[in-house]
Amino acid sequence: MQPSTLIAAALFAACASASTVTLAGAAQDSKPQVAPAGEAKAPRTRVLEAGARVLQRNAPLAKFDIYLNGFHPMKDQPDQQVEAHHFCHQMNEDMAQCALFDGNTSNANLNGIEYIISEKLFNTLPQEERRFWHPHNGEILSGQLVAPGIPEAAEHELMKKKMNSYGKTWHVWNTGANGKEGDSLPLGPAMLAWSFNRDGEMLPNLQEERDTRMKIRTAEKRRKRADLGKLARPQSGVDDLKGKFGRASQEIPGVSDSRTQQ
Repeated sequence: MQPSTLIAAALFAACASASTVTLAGAAQDSKPQVAPAGEAKAPRTRVLEAGARVLQRNAPLAKFDIYLNGFHPMKDQPDQQVEAHHFCHQMNEDMAQCALFDGNTSNANLNGIEYIISEKLFNTLPQEERRFWHPHNGEILSGQLVAPGIPEAAEHELMKKKMNSYGKTWHVWNTGANGKEGDSLPLGPAMLAWSFNRDGEMLPNLQEERDTRMKIRTAEKRRKRADLGKLARPQSGVDDLKGKFGRASQEIPGVSDSRTQQ
């Protein structure tokens, strides 16, 4: 069976029971920690919104139909770490674009963007540009990156397709994480985010809280993705934050920096 057929079949099976999907969604709700500053919507504003929904198009947003959940440290401030809800559009086989939110409910705050490209496209980038793109193999093989709500077979195929890919991520709004209060407005400059490429780099409560809230077993996902390790190639950027977290860390099998292989 072709990968696209496998994903389609698995997704069809997942949607076969409306009640099951509803219950799964309720169990996975992640609400934002802050609300933006400003007055509540006026009745006239709500009327205008209703009219816009009927008369205007939302074509650019309609295809943001892939939901991924993962974690990002800020590259220049590694202990500033957040859970990121990605809503993505796969533009072609080599590139996806994602809107990042601090939750997955209707009142979630848009707090960043991420572009995801294949290894093939990454290899066309000049050296100066590559420093902005973080590697994904550590996120995938560790089980950190998940696609909530879809069948296991479909998620596995999706992660397989993302092996050896890279992401360029900017967070533009600190909406709070790890018990720290967020800002009620997007303040300051955009921050370049990175990936976790070793065990022990992430603040432990970040993953534990996600797993409990969304009923995810990261350790089990990691075990079931072990077969993807054979696809992993050394990646640029794996060692960029090595030793920058102030605590012991261990290598993730299959995850290595391409610059150490030269």
